[in-house]
Amino acid sequence: MAGNGAKSSYWRGVRDGMPFILVLIPFATLFGVAATEAGLNIVETLAFSVVVVAGAAQFTALQLMTEQAPTLVVLASALAVNMRMAMYSASITPHLGGLPLWKRAATAYCLVDQSYASAVLDYEQRPDQTPDQKFAYFFGVCTPIIPLWSVFTLIGALVGEAIPPELGLDFALPIAFVAMIAPALRTRAHVAAAFAAVVGALAFAWLPWNLGLIVGGLAGMAAGAEIERRMGA
Repeated sequence: MAGNGAKSSYWRGVRDGMPFILVLIPFATLFGVAATEAGLNIVETLAFSVVVVAGAAQFTALQLMTEQAPTLVVLASALAVNMRMAMYSASITPHLGGLPLWKRAATAYCLVDQSYASAVLDYEQRPDQTPDQKFAYFFGVCTPIIPLWSVFTLIGALVGEAIPPELGLDFALPIAFVAMIAPALRTRAHVAAAFAAVVGALAFAWLPWNLGLIVGGLAGMAAGAEIERRMGA
């Protein structure tokens, strides 16, 4: 039955999304702390997480705002960090693009690194799933992730200075990205793009307002595209 299939897919997604909580909690809490230390009040901090739902872009924008960077640079940097979402959308459209508008809108809101990485792997492993089953799986992954992102942002904003700096909550950021990105590096183009992006970002880290991130992102996209072009030639 289609209903049972969708239900099974949903709970499989919930199960696959649960491990991300381990890095999400310190990550979201750290953002709440950092945002309040940067001068945002609790409502602004919570609204930032609820509306944007993009940790890396939020940290980037927050840092640039504290450095009094021009608004255009803040927006460009945040968009550059989130540029991968456009590629995520293009990749996931063949699976979910035929769904009703409200489901596509909900998918767009909940499209984050964790939900994308899990969904793509699941769709590849189970290509016979119906669109409803794929949608159910996607939201199963999101169920333990999206609400907790806002909840622990709020907790971080509320506890603020009570968290001692020596706890080093910022460890969650690199761990989260390594855990998400490593399984996705399955082709030479993926590896080349990741390598070029890292090298570019490090080489141009001296640029003001974190513009090195934009350079690194562009370098990664160019390298990945070039490798794919050569492989397809």
